[in-house]
Amino acid sequence: MIKRLAAEFIGTFWLVLGGCGSAVLAANFGGDGNPLGIGLLGVSLAFGLTVLTGAYALGHISGGHFNPAVSFGLWAAGRFPARDLAPYIVVQVLGALLAGFILWHIAAGAPGFAVDPNAAGAFASNGFGSHSPGGYSLNAAFLCEIVMTAMFLVVILGATHPKAPAGFAPLAIGLALTLIHLISIPVTNTSVNPARSTGVAVFAGSVAMSQLWLFWIAPIAGGLLGGVIYRWLGEDTGATSR
Repeated sequence: MIKRLAAEFIGTFWLVLGGCGSAVLAANFGGDGNPLGIGLLGVSLAFGLTVLTGAYALGHISGGHFNPAVSFGLWAAGRFPARDLAPYIVVQVLGALLAGFILWHIAAGAPGFAVDPNAAGAFASNGFGSHSPGGYSLNAAFLCEIVMTAMFLVVILGATHPKAPAGFAPLAIGLALTLIHLISIPVTNTSVNPARSTGVAVFAGSVAMSQLWLFWIAPIAGGLLGGVIYRWLGEDTGATSR
């Protein structure tokens, strides 16, 4: 169990450092219009790559959740024991917080670095209303996070099913997370992961912290929904291709 928890800690650390780090350090590098900045597409790809590489490196140890919503979803699908939920979630959040701490100190090494707590997406944080990159409402943000997380769980459960092609699950999961970010960065700056949201919110300021509740409730609800849907849809059908 200690090694499993360590793998979850490292994997979540890597996800937040890689994904949020790309948003904070590289998305607008050099200012608006600079060709060196990676933009929305690059940030989306960075999040997908962190999950892909983390899952290949650590998935065989802990299952490669790196996300409380995924742990809840796997539990709802009958693939993860309830007794392990609390320890997994604790180390996921701790890994995310360490990544946020390190990212803060890296970013602070640039001249003039400052975080405006009222700015949308400050320090890669998630938000709604005036804190949403596109100004999307609370209802839109809530719906988006539930649906995106539910579909993420459907992909995870399908890709890791015993009848799925062996060895390709991390690739499918990483691409799914990339797609989710391409869709939802304008809406909430994309969470689908309460640990990821927490890891940067504590450094982003009061607005991000005041809205953090949504990025726990909606992703976990979406994870549970996705787990229930896939458990009904594909776990015991015995279906084969014809």
